[in-house]
Amino acid sequence: MPATTTAPVVTPRSELTAGQLPRFTGAATLLVSLVVAAGVLSLFGLAGIASVTIVGALLFLVAIFALSSGVEGVRKAKDRLARYIVTGFFLVALTPLVSLAWGTVANGIARFDGQFLTWSMRNILGEGGGAVHAIWGTLIVTGIATLISVPIGLMTAIYLVEYGSASRLGSGIRFFVDVMTGIPSIVAGLFAYTMFSLVFGAGTKSGLSGAVALSVLMIPTVVRSTEEMLRIVPNELREASYALGVPKWRTIVRVVLPTSIAGIITGVVLAIARVIGETAPLLVTASITASMNLNPFSDPMATLPVFVYNQYMYAPGIDTAAFHERAWAGALTLIIIVMSLNLIGRLIAWKFAPKPGR
Repeated sequence: MPATTTAPVVTPRSELTAGQLPRFTGAATLLVSLVVAAGVLSLFGLAGIASVTIVGALLFLVAIFALSSGVEGVRKAKDRLARYIVTGFFLVALTPLVSLAWGTVANGIARFDGQFLTWSMRNILGEGGGAVHAIWGTLIVTGIATLISVPIGLMTAIYLVEYGSASRLGSGIRFFVDVMTGIPSIVAGLFAYTMFSLVFGAGTKSGLSGAVALSVLMIPTVVRSTEEMLRIVPNELREASYALGVPKWRTIVRVVLPTSIAGIITGVVLAIARVIGETAPLLVTASITASMNLNPFSDPMATLPVFVYNQYMYAPGIDTAAFHERAWAGALTLIIIVMSLNLIGRLIAWKFAPKPGR
């Protein structure tokens, strides 16, 4: 009986099971693309960091798409291309932040010492001195602004979500909150300055006036962030509480707020970070002083943003280095305070957030 031969079975190539490029392909292709771009641009005298980066990135996208198409298939090549494009735009957006942080640390670390954190500028005309009066002023003014803004913003958001979501008053409040979100900071400062001048006399400047100005800027942020957090609480939780006979106010206090507390705290921290670096309203209301003033109800009070502005703008021509060093150190201190507040806010949110399974 003659032997029979079986034809080989040809399995169609699937893009989902196609070959894979090595892990180092992306990095190697990017390096080669940058080298090629630098070499070509150097021939025409156009080599520079920006030009090499842009041309090299374009060459990289073309090369990686071609390589991936040949080895992995068009579908995975498109996925790679999209991932690298998104990653590239993320790095572009991250570049100014990294540059700002690096520049502030590099220029401010020279004067970020014990003297800067414990001395004021009283009787200091040149080198030396510090910003302890401005640090305390920033903490006091921002703390008072938070005490004013958080209760008002929280109660407003509760009304908009739980009581007045469909009413005309709720729509009007929501409209004015949106309008307040976009007002210039100097307008808030002029409002607080005018109000205190009418009540306590012309030219009144104090830490409390600055806190009121900051609260005008802070309240809309607290309202909008808290409102969004309250809206994402499932209605089933409210209905289950109502079914047990729990009144509405108690449902809000014991169910709605604990469920959304993590997001509310995050919104408050963002609102604080939004206003703690404002200069224009504090320059008009709290002004600046070289001495320590811990009383927010009388006399000007120094704050870090105004301190930095004053040190940089009014440095004498014969000794600008000392003033500029203090300005950079003040900016570094302000960044550290904001980062610390964000860390504390995240810890509080993690502590009081509902735990899984509860």
